[in-house]
Amino acid sequence: MKWSNRGSSIELNLPHPFSFEECLRFLARSDQEVLHEVGEGEVVKLLKVEGELVLCRVTSTGEALNVAFLNTSPSQRARELVADYMVEWFDLEQDLSGFMEMAARDPVLKPFAERYEGMRILCIPDLFEALVWAILGQQINLTFAYTLKKRFVERYGESVTFNGSTHWLFPSCERVATLSIDELRELQFTRRKAEYVLDLAKAMERGELSKEALLQLDASAIRENLLAIRGVGAWTADYVRMKCFHDRSAFPVADVGLHLALKEALGLERKPTIEEIEELAINWKGWEAYATFYLWRSLYGEGV
Repeated sequence: MKWSNRGSSIELNLPHPFSFEECLRFLARSDQEVLHEVGEGEVVKLLKVEGELVLCRVTSTGEALNVAFLNTSPSQRARELVADYMVEWFDLEQDLSGFMEMAARDPVLKPFAERYEGMRILCIPDLFEALVWAILGQQINLTFAYTLKKRFVERYGESVTFNGSTHWLFPSCERVATLSIDELRELQFTRRKAEYVLDLAKAMERGELSKEALLQLDASAIRENLLAIRGVGAWTADYVRMKCFHDRSAFPVADVGLHLALKEALGLERKPTIEEIEELAINWKGWEAYATFYLWRSLYGEGV
């Protein structure tokens, strides 16, 4: 992905189609979100690169993504790492032409593909964050999952205060590996989830699990390795493949939100069964992740 320096900012060329407006709508879907702050036509996010906390304001010209550095002037290497993060976060290397062509022929997806054209899967580049977020979301509603994440981040994450606002980083596996089950239970983690998160943090801190190592494997082997992690079932593995590994064929078929979106899209009186969803998804082969993401989009409002 081509990018360039612009003094106190960098610019990344945008693929087509790309809708920054739709990306912002997704990022603004919860008022409990603590890892970024969406404003009018912008999102502000704190990153840690080369050991430095870098606060970034992201805007779009339509042709390029502009990333302004608010609290520091990063080195050239740090700028490269910020650019890499933005490419992953907004899934900018994904060629959506195949999805748009498929969706235009699919009676379920067609209206959503037209309405939300250019929306990208908003990814979670950090494997530890992706896994913890998925584990937190198991068997609870999204609102409470965000509440747990906010407590966790504000208790154990690093932060920067700029112009009176505090911006947070997700806690590192190294920091979390030092915690106890009781410390996480104080945040209202269940005992089981606390155990899962601590086991995961310790495995990653010891180097037994890493995104870099998993990226050397094919998609099925990545899924098998994720499923071998205590606390990771099929839904969690497929969600992480979708959000962290950019696997467009990842399909969290048991997802409650997917079922609700399809119920509404199809005008059903009940949620569709797994078998019915798999039948519908025959046409989505190779693009199941994007089909799921666009259906999720139909569940929340139009405002930013």
